[in-house]
Amino acid sequence: MRILFDQGTPVPLRAALIGHVVSTAFEMGWSELTNGDLLSAAEREGFAAFVTTDRSIRYQQNLSGRTLAILILPTTRWPEIRRHTDAVVAGLNSIGPGGYLEITW
Repeated sequence: MRILFDQGTPVPLRAALIGHVVSTAFEMGWSELTNGDLLSAAEREGFAAFVTTDRSIRYQQNLSGRTLAILILPTTRWPEIRRHTDAVVAGLNSIGPGGYLEITW
């Protein structure tokens, strides 16, 4: 699965996503794109999932009709996320195209 990390998503999480191709918005040259444009660019480029810490994205964007799965992390703090990488992996494995999932722990 091709996965795009938003700006606040800790890059070390990439190592836990074995078997997936992970890029960051920065690496793609999309740092300046707003959420709607970023989601559209990710879909055009064939990303299957978008991982972010922006819990307000569902209220700021119309997510209906999107093919990109969106996974929301509860924090940007890597030490905390590191303790819950199994939940992140399970979330990504369970979410389908156009799905939306907020992980809690």
